[in-house]
Amino acid sequence: MLRNNDIGLKKDYQKIVKRSVPRPTILRNCILAFIFGGLICDIGQIFLNYFESLGMDPLQAGTSTSIVMVFIGAFLTGIGIYDLIGKYAGAGSVVPITGFANSIVAPAMEFKREGYVFGVGAKMFTIAGPVIVYGVASSIVIGIIYYLLEL
Repeated sequence: MLRNNDIGLKKDYQKIVKRSVPRPTILRNCILAFIFGGLICDIGQIFLNYFESLGMDPLQAGTSTSIVMVFIGAFLTGIGIYDLIGKYAGAGSVVPITGFANSIVAPAMEFKREGYVFGVGAKMFTIAGPVIVYGVASSIVIGIIYYLLEL
């Protein structure tokens, strides 16, 4: 059974905890995510403009840009820089295509010690696997619908 003194101590403790808990920095996090996500997209736009200046049509330039951005994301993850960017950028580093590359490479590197089959191969698609599965499945369904509409 709680005594009045115990209830008072509990309330005092809750006041101390409430004062010492750090306040969330939602506005700061949103601004940093916007800036870093925008910078990543700006880098992608620079590559897109470069590939178009080489004479590629927009589809080829977009494909080449995607390949380069996935490579950059995977490379930066491999050398440990993308995690540092993610600490400051938050969701800004996750949303662009480089975040997808990071979500594939990071688990693969983490489980490299377990071998290439059961470590890298099995864990590589832990996070990105569902995205790939649903992406492929939905593209098949869309392709069938498109094919049937063309008949």
